[in-house]
Amino acid sequence: MDSDALPEVFIKVMDVKNILASGKAKTINEAVDRAGISRSAYYKYKDSIFPFFDSRVAKIITISLTLEHKAGVLSNILNVLAAAGGNVLTINQNIPLNHIANITISFDTRNLKIKLNELLTKLSDISGVVTSEIIAEQ
Repeated sequence: MDSDALPEVFIKVMDVKNILASGKAKTINEAVDRAGISRSAYYKYKDSIFPFFDSRVAKIITISLTLEHKAGVLSNILNVLAAAGGNVLTINQNIPLNHIANITISFDTRNLKIKLNELLTKLSDISGVVTSEIIAEQ
């Protein structure tokens, strides 16, 4: 979504809501001052303006990974996911057999800073990752 298409007051109402939700301001007066709009404008639109969630863009991805049983491999994977803006929802890991562990990770892609295929390439490039593939998209 391109916020440039919205009237500025709508964007500022969302700013006020975000400021309040984050705790950066304790009162509506403080939040509207920070956002640069009047209280009346905030009250006029606050019940009509909500965050946009586009399920075509943001989805939950589940990946399957086969890893060598070495210390730090899973930690490196989680660090790459976090740095890319992925929000890990679940991790399922089997006990390693023959020095290989199978893992599935589900994560929210809503805040990804890079394309999904770039993320998968970065994960595949981690030392100790044998295979990686997407097994589900929701």
